[in-house]
Amino acid sequence: MKNLRNLLWMVPLALLATSPLWKGTVADFLKPRGGYDPKLAAAAARVQQNFVMDSLTLTLTTTGKEEWIINARRAFTGKTDRELGMIDVDALYKGKDQPITITSNRGTYYLDERHLILIDNVVIRKPQAGETLYTDLLHYYDATKMLISPVDVDIKTPTFTLQAGRMDYDLTTDGYEFSQGVIVEL
Repeated sequence: MKNLRNLLWMVPLALLATSPLWKGTVADFLKPRGGYDPKLAAAAARVQQNFVMDSLTLTLTTTGKEEWIINARRAFTGKTDRELGMIDVDALYKGKDQPITITSNRGTYYLDERHLILIDNVVIRKPQAGETLYTDLLHYYDATKMLISPVDVDIKTPTFTLQAGRMDYDLTTDGYEFSQGVIVEL
């Protein structure tokens, strides 16, 4: 029994006494290889996540108030995961007194810029005013609350029909600006 106890405390003492002989070899073995590359760490942080969804509901708010509800039959990531592509888009704007509905075949929403682009057969309906607008391309900029159509637009109401080459519509003031060959039929 004394022999075993003597041997037990001699093992750590022997390791401590011989450490200058083996310490360098063990330290070299345990040293990380390759070093730290900040570029690799940054690339790992930017890992992109791609997805395809069968349906999407996107809600846009301003100062806690829900302004837009955007539904799409199908959604997917675009070139980056901060870009959402959408198919069969239905949008409802509830920001002012009168609701505005917008439909289109395709759309893209840029999350960082809060920029919505609607493409192909875009129809904007203002039911209370009886207005229906038709165009093939519509941009919505959430920062300025502007709807911009840089291509031909047609507006039909019970009292007039309007055709223009470009339209800017300010949602905050309910003001239109038309340019590039405006034709109005009363």
